[in-house]
Amino acid sequence: MFTLTEVASLNDIQPTYRILKPWWDVFMDYLGLVMLMLAIFAMTMQITKDQVACLPCLEDPEDTSGTTPSPFTQQSEQKASSPAATVSSAMPLITKDLPDEVVHEIHLMHQHTAAVAEKYPNQPQPTGVRTNLDFQQYIFINQICYHVALPWYSKYFPYLTLIHTIVLMVSSNFWFKYPKTSSKIEHFVSILGRCFESPWTTKALSETACEDSEENKQRLTGTSTAPKQVSLEGKDDGTNVNSSTPMLGVRFSADKPIAEVPSSMTILDKKDGEQAKALFEKVRKFRAHVEDSDFIYKLYVAQTVVKTVKFILILSYTSTFLAKINFKHDCLPDIKQLTGYRKFFCTHNMAFMLNKLLISYMALILIYGMACLYSLFWVFRRPLKEYSFEKVREESSFSDIPDVKNDFAFLLHMVDQYDQLYSKRFGVFLSEVSENKLREISLNHEWTFEKLRQLVTRNALDQQELHLFMLSGLPNAVFDLTDLEVLKLELIPEVRFSAKVSQMTSLLELHLCHCPAKVEQTGFAFLRDHLRCLHVKFTDVAEIPAWVYLLRSLRELNLIGNLSSENNKMIGLESMRDLRHLKTLCLKSNLTKMPTNITELSPHLIKLIVHNDGTKLMVLNSLKKMTNLIELELHTCELDRIPHAIFSLTNLQELDLKSNNIRTIEEIISFQHLKRLTCLKLWHNKIITIPSSIGQVKSLESLHLSHNKLETLPPALFTLPKLRHLDVGHNSITVLPPDVGLLHNLQHLAINSNKLEVLPKPLFRCTKLKALCLGNNALTVLPEGVGQLVQLTQLELRGNCLDRLPGQLINCRLLRKSGVVVEDHLFDALPVEVKENFSRETNFTSGL
Repeated sequence: MFTLTEVASLNDIQPTYRILKPWWDVFMDYLGLVMLMLAIFAMTMQITKDQVACLPCLEDPEDTSGTTPSPFTQQSEQKASSPAATVSSAMPLITKDLPDEVVHEIHLMHQHTAAVAEKYPNQPQPTGVRTNLDFQQYIFINQICYHVALPWYSKYFPYLTLIHTIVLMVSSNFWFKYPKTSSKIEHFVSILGRCFESPWTTKALSETACEDSEENKQRLTGTSTAPKQVSLEGKDDGTNVNSSTPMLGVRFSADKPIAEVPSSMTILDKKDGEQAKALFEKVRKFRAHVEDSDFIYKLYVAQTVVKTVKFILILSYTSTFLAKINFKHDCLPDIKQLTGYRKFFCTHNMAFMLNKLLISYMALILIYGMACLYSLFWVFRRPLKEYSFEKVREESSFSDIPDVKNDFAFLLHMVDQYDQLYSKRFGVFLSEVSENKLREISLNHEWTFEKLRQLVTRNALDQQELHLFMLSGLPNAVFDLTDLEVLKLELIPEVRFSAKVSQMTSLLELHLCHCPAKVEQTGFAFLRDHLRCLHVKFTDVAEIPAWVYLLRSLRELNLIGNLSSENNKMIGLESMRDLRHLKTLCLKSNLTKMPTNITELSPHLIKLIVHNDGTKLMVLNSLKKMTNLIELELHTCELDRIPHAIFSLTNLQELDLKSNNIRTIEEIISFQHLKRLTCLKLWHNKIITIPSSIGQVKSLESLHLSHNKLETLPPALFTLPKLRHLDVGHNSITVLPPDVGLLHNLQHLAINSNKLEVLPKPLFRCTKLKALCLGNNALTVLPEGVGQLVQLTQLELRGNCLDRLPGQLINCRLLRKSGVVVEDHLFDALPVEVKENFSRETNFTSGL
């Protein structure tokens, strides 16, 4: 047999699963234990005590008709002639299993009884109905009638009770055992327990309570904690901003300052912080895994339905057998040939006990069924596949806790039946705000002021610069670097400029590379009035912070990313009218037309840079209104010709059309109307010839035509009286015209990487030359006239076919060894005095 403990183990679950057991499931579990005890008690009683006692029914005429007795009857009559004989006949059965000493005493008593009976034969004998049956026949009849006369339910009731109870127990906890659900439940309970015990949960909820008490305190004192809203209108007379002004398809408002929390509450061990970070990741993955299915919910509903059906079935057939459990039974076994009797009258000694146990069992089943019906009512009363954290959001500062669905929602509903505090604490790990707070605390512990100070460097402009890369946020210690001038932030998912940014009084330049940035009101006011240069790199135009367009003191703005919006067929830039001091605008994007918004900058914008990343820029009409432009760069815009809109820029001084697809520049004659144009860069194109009309652009001082397909240079090129810088390198020029000597103001000539074989002597009349780049040509001789270039500081000759260098280089007294780019063997072959002259340390700054 099995013990009660062994059977009760069917109802056991892991102790941690108790949080998923609502009160009715717990109640049904206890009812199951009671029914189990009742079944085992009934089985024990039946095995040890259950029996029937039968006597033959003599009222039956057939039993007294004088029929011939059976052999058993004849034997009984012979042995029952006297009391002593009757006792003697029963002796073997009575003493069968007794010890020898007891058997000996019984024999002595039997002998004494026989002697008394012989001595007093006239004494009255016991009266009663003689049955002519011996003890063994009674045992046989009792066994036969137990199986024939008793109803089957009286015999098997304990076993049925046990089976039903086991089925109900299994049904009650099947969802904890089934592999497909038990793994999810185990994972959920594990995560829930860690979330409940995590120090971060306690800290987050404590901060919420702190904030609430602070708000209540301020409400009682009549003060308001709501910050003033930042102005999007950019008015000079105030800082108030209409928070509902639309920007980039969204609405902008200054972020509410985070309430200050006592320093004792901001302490979180590094180990606890790492564990909390891991919990956030586990919760995120578990939610994604469980929300996709509702199998746990369906299985729970199914097992509840099974228990309800089982209860109805048990109650329906059990009630019909209650009246059939009786103490008296008539037995008609087919054993007349063995006993001489056809009918027997039997009593069942366990009838009363079984009747009471059955009534108790039915009462328990009825209560169990009511709990099942309530369970079904709860399951179908409201949608359990949806769970809202609305109450948690109202009670805490984590208003971003999302609602959940399917199995995740069902599990949280079950937990609420145990203790709603679990769900509240669990919701902390579903909030992005909570996760960001944790990151901020961990970040500030790791990135201290001393550590950040060590990362500050000096850039090329001798400015203090700090570059932070791939952090979880912006450390608060950054705001303590009051001498910092350039701050570069790259791939930081959450950047928040608090009011403490106003401490960085030296900050002039800010770089935001794929860093969504938010700013509080006070911080925004500081950036608006102090920031001079801003670089924003993004993937989509919507990522540009809305407050960027309100920085009225900004001088330079660099936007790097996708500005085109194919869905809207418009450029996604917002109004720039508040950038009233902007001087330089750089757009590195994939524009198909110039944004019309930039015309708002026309009164003060002097430099416009467009790097188009190979996308064809087709519409440039907006440029015509940019009449104050001084510098214009249109790089990699796939331009075929010089845009006509440029000829309207009367104040233009520098034009750079690098890396386009320009083949002809016949329109260059129109540049004569741009009286202030001094620098023209047409490098990295496909220009084949230079028209003679180039000579009409008298104001040119610098001309860049390198990396084209030029083969000749027109004489008109050398009639530009102000030309100081000429770069025609990386072409296919074979001859340098002698007219080059007419460029008396020429200071820099680059004709490297061409096919020159001879240098014209008039070249050396350009005595103001400071840089002469002749590398990678086919020169065989460097004329001695090079000695006339007394201001020469840079001479590039590497990659030619020279045998020697002229000694007249000694006259180039400003030329140093570092400025001579030539093969080592040619330099070593120079006269000693020339090399000494090159090696002499002289301050030639004035020459430069």
